[in-house]
Amino acid sequence: MFDVAPTELLLVVVVALVVIGPKDLPKAMRFVGKWMGKARGMARHFRAGLDTMMREAELEELEKQWREQNDAIMREFPRIDDAGASPSSASTAAPKSEPPTEAEIDEAAAANPPETHAIPPKDGPLP
Repeated sequence: MFDVAPTELLLVVVVALVVIGPKDLPKAMRFVGKWMGKARGMARHFRAGLDTMMREAELEELEKQWREQNDAIMREFPRIDDAGASPSSASTAAPKSEPPTEAEIDEAAAANPPETHAIPPKDGPLP
């Protein structure tokens, strides 16, 4: 970041030792270190804010592209229930307005039991 050579740093330390003095130099270094920490924290916070704004802008752009592609797909392949059914099929397949009862759910579950798959043991095939 800063291109400071070791000789330049040594010169700054010698000048600080002469100007501030050996007695107050640790206090001055502590003060400078505290302010450097605060400055770094503020810079980190600023950078995090910028990163967040960039991510949000990218997400908005991706969301816009997704919406455009989705609209194009929906125009090309309209949903069957949105396209409008013929009058004859509408009368035979009228949707139910009330949810199924527990008895209907139990009957449907008994008629279509879930598939079970046995997991073979690690030793070999099932007996």
